[in-house]
Amino acid sequence: MTKLKLPEEKAVPTLPGEVAVRWLRTGAGGLEAMLEAIAGASRSILFEMYIFKPGPLGERFRDALLAARLRGVRVQVLLDAFGSLGLSADFWNPLVQLGGECRWFNAFRAAERYGRRNHRKLLVVDGRHAIVGGFNVAEEYNGDGVASGWRDLGMWISGPPAVALEASFAKLFAAADSRPKAFGLFRKAAATTVQGDNWTLLLSEPGRGGHRALKRALLGDLAHAQRVRILCGYFAPTRRLRQALMGAARRGARVQLILAGRSDVEITRLAAHSLYAKLMRAGVEIYEYQPQILHAKLFVIDSVVFAGSANLDARSLNINHELTLRIDNEEITAQARELFDGDLRHCLRIDPGTWRASRSLLLRVLERVAHFLVARIDPYITSLRWRTRANAVLEKHRRR
Repeated sequence: MTKLKLPEEKAVPTLPGEVAVRWLRTGAGGLEAMLEAIAGASRSILFEMYIFKPGPLGERFRDALLAARLRGVRVQVLLDAFGSLGLSADFWNPLVQLGGECRWFNAFRAAERYGRRNHRKLLVVDGRHAIVGGFNVAEEYNGDGVASGWRDLGMWISGPPAVALEASFAKLFAAADSRPKAFGLFRKAAATTVQGDNWTLLLSEPGRGGHRALKRALLGDLAHAQRVRILCGYFAPTRRLRQALMGAARRGARVQLILAGRSDVEITRLAAHSLYAKLMRAGVEIYEYQPQILHAKLFVIDSVVFAGSANLDARSLNINHELTLRIDNEEITAQARELFDGDLRHCLRIDPGTWRASRSLLLRVLERVAHFLVARIDPYITSLRWRTRANAVLEKHRRR
């Protein structure tokens, strides 16, 4: 077992015990598992989502939560105000009238919502079971990722991580209605890891060092990796992560990336394309998923697997609230390898010899511009907005 090495100066919360996992192999399977868990709840339901769209599926979830509340279950719902922008303010009124609690995360001006997002997807039931993954509550996720619906996956988790996820939800739920303080935008983030016997929960949040745990864990595992499999819909990793992937390939590790052949955000696909040539020259194998839009997040490094809400892009690695579970268990990781190999059958491998010849000069320029916008400009604008907000609040305090 490869224990995650963490900085000695930080006190990391520890919850003894191993995690039990059931893979939710499709978006449809993940959504049905959530509804199943809600139907079986007896004490509490904590439901956190980035995108929640109105429609038949959204109404099924609301009805399931209403039924739980009617049988006396405590129900708390937390939605990101930007991601769920299309949902009417009164959608949850029936649940609130029954005593359920519903909050919008960062429900302020559009510019502020854009900069600070809660990208997590989470369900915790009775403090004992949790579901995490990439799927949101929207019709496009409700398929098998091959014949219909976006390609996505998740985990049904039982054991100590559910306790840590319950505490993490409580923290964000309490902060959801509060306007971020000026100094809070640049504060040093609190401890962002919880350790167990064969698992580590990596909780990312805005603030100095708030995403360090996830990046450090990935870099630490890549430093000695012999086999790397990454499935990711949005790919624009930091320079250090790119170097780690290329370094692993150069020293003989087999590094395989399954990236988006189709995307709902075309600029992110163009941004990823700008990195292909350099990665392939180092020996990295790149495949593009063909049947549907790829939205899944799965990183398998030797005996370790990472799964959750985080992509390998600038927002997930530097800005958003994210959650990722790192598990070191051969059986669970073997199942993750099986998932990856299954998706590989639906991919087209990018040929290093013909890739550059297939790109016109104009297209290569567009891809580099897209990467600059996604990896540099978007984080810069977000930081600028935070600083503008911080300075305005500080000036207001000075005038008092």
